Parts: sequence; C-alpha cells; structure tokens
Amino acid sequence: MNKLWQKNTVVDKDIERFTVGRDTEMDMYLAEYDVLGSMAHIRMLESIGLIESEELPVLLDELRKIHAQIKAGDFCIEAGVEDVHSQVELQLTRALGDMGKKIHSGRSRNDQVLVDLRLFMRAKIEEVAQAAMHLFQVLSEQSERYREVLMPGYTHLQIAMPSSFGLWFGAYAESLVDDMQLLQSVYKICNRNPLGSAAGYGSSFPLNRQMTTDLLGFEGLNYNVVYAQMGRGKMERLTAFALAAMAGTVSKLAFDACMFNSQNFDFIRLPAEFTTGSSIMPHKKNPDVFELTRAKCNKIQAIPQQISSIIQNLPSGYFRDLQIIKEVFLPSFDELIDCLNMTAAMMSKLQVKENILADDKYLYLFSVEEVNKRVLAGVPFREAYRQVGLEIEAGAFRTDKQVHHTHEGSIGNLCNEAIRQRMQEVYEDFGFDKVNQAIKELLKA
Repeated sequence: MNKLWQKNTVVDKDIERFTVGRDTEMDMYLAEYDVLGSMAHIRMLESIGLIESEELPVLLDELRKIHAQIKAGDFCIEAGVEDVHSQVELQLTRALGDMGKKIHSGRSRNDQVLVDLRLFMRAKIEEVAQAAMHLFQVLSEQSERYREVLMPGYTHLQIAMPSSFGLWFGAYAESLVDDMQLLQSVYKICNRNPLGSAAGYGSSFPLNRQMTTDLLGFEGLNYNVVYAQMGRGKMERLTAFALAAMAGTVSKLAFDACMFNSQNFDFIRLPAEFTTGSSIMPHKKNPDVFELTRAKCNKIQAIPQQISSIIQNLPSGYFRDLQIIKEVFLPSFDELIDCLNMTAAMMSKLQVKENILADDKYLYLFSVEEVNKRVLAGVPFREAYRQVGLEIEAGAFRTDKQVHHTHEGSIGNLCNEAIRQRMQEVYEDFGFDKVNQAIKELLKA
C-alpha cells in the first residue's frame, strides 16, 4: 500500500486493514475538495518560493485534469493506495515525476483533511439549503392554496380547537426558516480556513495563510493552529446538530402526513402513484415514502450524539478516533437532501379534504369560540367558560361553527408573506455567491 509516511517498516496486514477501515470509501466524498485545496496550496507555495514559477501552471493543469476526472465519475482510489491525498499525489507524480512530490510541503494530512472537510461541508450545506428552500416554497404555496380550509387542531391527540390547512402547511414552512437560520450559523463557523495549521502546531515555512483563505473563498481564518486542529470533530458535531434540526421538522411533517392519510383521520389523500400496495390486501395504498422519510430523518437526528460519543473524552491534538466520524457524518447530507426533495414532491401533490369539520364529532372544537363570543358580549370569561362547560356536560352545546381569528399568525392572518421575507433574508445571508465565484476563479485555466 502506498503511504505518504511509510519508510522501511512493513505494516502487518491485519493492522493495515483495521486502521484503514472504510476510509478509502469515505474519502471519495472528499476527492473533489482535496484537489481544490491542493490548487490553492501550491499557488501559495509558488508565492513563497517553494515551487518554481514555471512549475505552477504545469501542476495546476494536471490538478484540473484530476478534478475533471472526479466530476465525471472516473476517479477512484486504487487498491493499495491509503487515501485520497495519496491518490492525488500519486497521479501527479506519475504524470510529472518529482515535481508532483512538492505539493505536500508546508502541510500535514491533518490540515489537508480539515480543509477538505470544510470545503465539503460548505458545498453540501448549500445543497441542503437549496433543497430546504424548495420544500419551503411548496409548503408556503400550499398554505396559501388551502388557507380557508379548516381542520381539527389537537392537544394530547384529543380534538382541541379549529385549525386550518393554511396553518398546518405554514407551520412547517416557518419551522424550516429557523432550521435554515441554524444551518447558516454552522455554515459561517465552517467557512474559516484551517489550512496551514499542519499537524496542529504550524510550520517553519513562511506560509501565507491569508492567500489560501482568499483563494478558497473562506470568510476568514482559524487563526490559532491548535484550535484549527481541535475543530476536527467539533465542526462535524455542530453541523450535524443543524442537519438534525431540519430532519426533525421533516420527520414530524412525515408523521402528520401518515396519520392524516389514514382512514381514521381521512384529512388528506396521496396520489396513487406516490403510494405502494400490499402483497395480500388489494385495497392498500401505503404512504411508504413518508414512513421511510420519518425513519431516515430520525436516524439523522441521532448523528450528533454519535459524534459527541466519539469526541467527548479527547484532549487537544489529533487522534485516529476522528476517522470514524466520517462514516456516520459524510453520507448524512445526501440522505437529508433526498428526504427534503421527496417530501417536497409529495407535499406538492397532496390533496386536501374540505368540509371536515361539518361532522358533528368535531362540534366541541368550537367550544372556545363560543366562550370567546360570550366574553365579547359582556360575560366574564370564567362565567362564560362555566356556562359552556355545563352545556357540554348536559349534551346541550350548540354553536354556529364559525371562526373569527384576525391576529398575526392565526387562521385569518397567516403572515405567510412575512415568513417568506424572513426566509429569503436568511438564505441570502449565507453568501454562497462569493464562495462559488472564488472556486470558479481557482479552477480557471
């Protein structure tokens, strides 16, 4: 196996298998970003005289070829090669000889994987934000479409007060705004450059860390090199919390949809093509997509605790324990994005049943409306409450089933436009355009 650190000792094969684990598989998530980090790093090395000026364009051109290979799906970490860093350096050395061996000057695999992870998280957070934005738009549109359609509201799974599909859809839309705010916060924490921290204690080379920061579009530096290394694990945990928060919103929505789709509730219908059947019961139309979404999102909600368990008793400095985080963390982005996209597709086609509250089993939903009506007519609240309660106990309660809510965020005043404006402000404040422009410039021939 090709190792950047190997000298004359041959590693025991079982030790090698155990220590490498699934790292080559996980490193494929980072391949594109390893190349980008190397491109910025060698530009900086050339600026301080560690790479000759005539070597830089040759190295950059070869790295662009590897980047294109990765984007086309033609890149792999070969058998016997330890990790993505070794594979990229191996391909450069095959193509350019000793020139390819110069790219590792002034860095360690520690800060190399740190910058790879930051670039990966940054790109994936943008994809999550885009998918969340799409789901938000679907929910907001459905909230407007069904703003006048009433449905039961529940507490303790007992009918409580009138609600509406406008409120139901809109509630999940606004929940996504808070989730997006949290995601933006971790994006800004991730968007700081650890490159140059080397093994966690800096380098005796006169590195220009601000240069690599600018080239990679980072908002700033992780200045202290020890803290840059300590950020490994912490960044993943913080980001996992943000993903878990969004997964929690989607999981709750999926649970509601499964429940409301059941015959006992019968509030919504899913198009037949969005359901699956039974091998024995010909009438079944199962909401499998929502059930799988709920399970996948619940799994994502457990990831912060898994990461915390791995890093909770580690002192400062690098430890191989951190390798294991990749296995639970890196795939979680694509899984959440898939859930967001599937939920958006399902919610956009969902059909709502009207006149649900015409059924007298929902009569008591309007008890608070009746109490409030009497209060507005001059009856003290506690007396109006007692009157209506006694009528319910006697089976004599009647009401006109009218709802008159006008305050902000209620059935009659959803505030969807204000919620949309807040979401747009949060999304724009990520600053994705600046980052994407920097990467575009870095790849430019």
